[in-house]
Amino acid sequence: MPIRDALLPLFSSRTLGHVGSLATLFGVYSLLAVWKEYSTFKDIGDVPSDLHAAFSVVVGWLLVFRTNTAYNRWWEARSLWGGLVNASRNMALKLSRLVRLPASELIETQQLLQAFPYALKDHLRSEENSELMTGFNIASNSKHMPSFIAARLYEKVSYWKSIGVIDGDELRVIDSDLSKYMDICGACEKILKTPIVRSYRHFTRQCVLLLLLSFPWGIVSDFLWWTIPMTIITAYFMLGLETVAEHVEEPFGRDDDDLDLDSLCATIEKSVGEIIKPKLQV
Repeated sequence: MPIRDALLPLFSSRTLGHVGSLATLFGVYSLLAVWKEYSTFKDIGDVPSDLHAAFSVVVGWLLVFRTNTAYNRWWEARSLWGGLVNASRNMALKLSRLVRLPASELIETQQLLQAFPYALKDHLRSEENSELMTGFNIASNSKHMPSFIAARLYEKVSYWKSIGVIDGDELRVIDSDLSKYMDICGACEKILKTPIVRSYRHFTRQCVLLLLLSFPWGIVSDFLWWTIPMTIITAYFMLGLETVAEHVEEPFGRDDDDLDLDSLCATIEKSVGEIIKPKLQV
């Protein structure tokens, strides 16, 4: 149900739960403005509502630009991993249907194709992958496992060419997808190692903070006690946009809003296995 889908994430999502807690703190802060409105200091410290409305528009544009920039990074990363899924399937199809390989060679090639996405995932997360590589019968002390696996694939293709298993035309057909592996790896590293400019991020946060600190004082004369829920709602969405943008701009981690790399790796492993398995049973 729509209502359940709207409210349940407040309790199940760590990100939205954190944002909700911060918004509640701003609601408590707004009590000062409400208290002032009912005290003898009523006419002191009021903020013109028109000025505050103009400031809200400026902050809104900043948040839109910030969110769009972060989402573009997330979508670029998703597109790259979608390309890796396609390249892996194409490589499995070409090597199992265009090339007549012994079963032992085909099994080893399958393991390399299946291991590459896991190696790339761990590389982007700066995690150890020695146990995983052992599961795919790949032993290496390389600090850059994706390039090691890609090099192994190229070594195999070169060997097949030297013994006449494939010719020059088939080599070019295979290389059209094999070269995408390191292209995708390099593009992911570009996203990982080129964060959004820190000064711009701090500037946006300062604008949001200034808006939320002044917000209760600008609306209290019109909303009175309603200032409290209005402040909480406004803070929730303002802080939520900034927090989500911060998480989305780094799409390779383990946060709720990051790419599900584990699922993508499993998809590639399953697809490659399903494509090559029939040839191993012949």
